[in-house]
Amino acid sequence: MKFSTEELIEGIQSGNKRLIAKAITLVESKKAEHRAQAEDLLKRIMPLAGNSIRVGVTGVPGAGKSTFIESFGRLAIAQGKKVAVLAIDPSSSINKGSILGDKTRMEELAKEENAFIRPSPSSGFLGGVANTTFETMMICEVAGYDYILIETVGVGQSEVLVADITDVFLFLKIIGGGDELQGIKRGIMEMVDVIFINKVDQDNLQKAKNTRLELKRALDFIPPKEKGWKIPVLLGSALHNEGLQETYDTISEFINLKKKTGRFEEIRTQQA
Repeated sequence: MKFSTEELIEGIQSGNKRLIAKAITLVESKKAEHRAQAEDLLKRIMPLAGNSIRVGVTGVPGAGKSTFIESFGRLAIAQGKKVAVLAIDPSSSINKGSILGDKTRMEELAKEENAFIRPSPSSGFLGGVANTTFETMMICEVAGYDYILIETVGVGQSEVLVADITDVFLFLKIIGGGDELQGIKRGIMEMVDVIFINKVDQDNLQKAKNTRLELKRALDFIPPKEKGWKIPVLLGSALHNEGLQETYDTISEFINLKKKTGRFEEIRTQQA
């Protein structure tokens, strides 16, 4: 069934998940007739967007991005927030397909009434995001989601595009994922706002503290992205819900600082 632009806008604003998904599919479509309707839709919803906190989550494959997002999303929902997750899946360069399995990974979050999870294929678009991630984010904002969590492809140093479309860029690290020199590598480290060392337990706590120390040393070589903000390196375990409240509070603190200095609006204008 084909929906009119009015029906889609109404559905998005009322939080109808089926129509939100239809609108995203329309925006992702490459068909000429869909492009025209998508452009009309985006033009009309643009003034209504921009009321959420956009968080980009990156890290090497296996850093626990899906687990972190699920636990963080459930924590935010418990605090009365609505959460949308945009999970970008790498597309095969051979058969152009994507598994799009992130929704099955976030089983508990998917059951939440105030959560919306949308996996999208990267379709060969580099930078850790999909071609229409920004537009999808706008649709979710108009639907009233307070937090938009973007899970990147997770391919390392090329994730810088995510930093350009989000308010907070969170880097998930695991113990033993490279030495101090790895930490100094330009590109991703210059874009990061918060670092979370994941999968920390009693057995590897000392190693985690050493990794944190190395990262902090590495960060001293990099000029700060935001004035008055020293990049925090937090420890925790997304699987066991440890360190997530601290991360949630740190993100709020960072957003408040950006709003106080006027950087928040300035960056949003650049993004638009």
